[in-house]
Amino acid sequence: MATVLGVSQRTVQRWVTKKPGARRPPGPLQVRAIEEAVLARWQPRIRARRRARAEAEGFVFHTHARFGFAAPAGSSDDPRVRWITQDLPGEVARELFAARDAGAGEQQQTVILARALGHAYLREWGRRAHGLHVAFNDVEFADFSIG
Repeated sequence: MATVLGVSQRTVQRWVTKKPGARRPPGPLQVRAIEEAVLARWQPRIRARRRARAEAEGFVFHTHARFGFAAPAGSSDDPRVRWITQDLPGEVARELFAARDAGAGEQQQTVILARALGHAYLREWGRRAHGLHVAFNDVEFADFSIG
């Protein structure tokens, strides 16, 4: 992978090390190059099947982030770092894919996820807390599971 990205093997090792203080994240240009390299190598038919399945059946979203309502301090739902695993419907997957296809950046996709996660996790699918703003930031980890 190092040769594809035009960096040394040691640089890639610094990006992925788990040693505290030794990790050096890739810069924005390298992140983009990594994304392009992965997408170019991932088989298009597999990608299409996974997308269709996510749009039809939904997906599971796992995250570790600061999440909650922008509510007064001390509220049980005020923003704090949480581990969350939540099933999200296919409509969310369709909206995320459409945004990505239209060139939306990570910030715009995070807004979509925040709205969907707030609706499912905090608002209990629309049964409570109408009109409160959802805060979703300081994302340390995010993963998607399809089927």
